[in-house]
Amino acid sequence: MRDHKELDVWKTGVELVTSVYVATQSFPKEQLHGLTNQLRRAAVSIPSNIAEGAARQTNREFVQFLYIALGSVAEVETQLIIADKLNYIADVTSVLNRIASLRKMLHGLIRHYRTKETQGD
Repeated sequence: MRDHKELDVWKTGVELVTSVYVATQSFPKEQLHGLTNQLRRAAVSIPSNIAEGAARQTNREFVQFLYIALGSVAEVETQLIIADKLNYIADVTSVLNRIASLRKMLHGLIRHYRTKETQGD
């Protein structure tokens, strides 16, 4: 079992959640149960899935949860782009940069554990 709190990818995911919550504070109130809630929930699912996967017994299971987190990264990115086009967010660039970094980290970790899996570890 891995300690998810020691993983840089989990820490970056938590930072992204914080960024999303700050960014969505300025969204219109009528979006509270719409885009605001959806964005926040998708963001929270990223480090949550990393943590759940880290607690699993096998590398294969861990990788499965990393892929789920990767899907949530794409979901958050899409929703932020929509929010930007609706002029709900002032500076989307910094959050999108964090997303790009997180995506690279997830791909690297997936590659690492898939390699270990094929080597029989």
